[in-house]
Amino acid sequence: MDRRLFIKFAMGTGLLAFSERFMLEKAMASERIEKISKSNVEWKKLLTPEQYNVLREEGTEYPFTSPLNHEKRSGMFVCVACGLELFPSKYKFDSGTGWPSFYDVLPGHVETTTDLKLVLPRTEYHCARCGGHHGHLFNDGPRPTGLRYCSNGVALKFIPDKA
Repeated sequence: MDRRLFIKFAMGTGLLAFSERFMLEKAMASERIEKISKSNVEWKKLLTPEQYNVLREEGTEYPFTSPLNHEKRSGMFVCVACGLELFPSKYKFDSGTGWPSFYDVLPGHVETTTDLKLVLPRTEYHCARCGGHHGHLFNDGPRPTGLRYCSNGVALKFIPDKA
């Protein structure tokens, strides 16, 4: 790759990351959630191996494996590790990606970081209370936000509304 092409690519990637970060600011915390902290030993006692891998080691479950992909009832999706409410079911949509997807989150209930594991920057989101990794945030969702919170189903628990 010649130097000019590299510089253009680097600047384009930087602008993309900056603009994505700027656009995602709307989705960031507005309320403060009290943090909880546990040791890895404590988390391993509380979580299944799959949950631990995703929530504490930032793993990813296989697509199309979560029963939550097909959840259509009215209710709340909460963090499986600490119970913090994250997504009302009205925010859920079928993204076709194989992971439960939401176009919005309860304000202040997730925090974001930049993930560079796949070279190009992605926005990773975590539970604001326990810090557990839930998935990634993309700018390809439906209206009204244009966002897609792509979630690992093992990191969520669904609580149906009481009838």
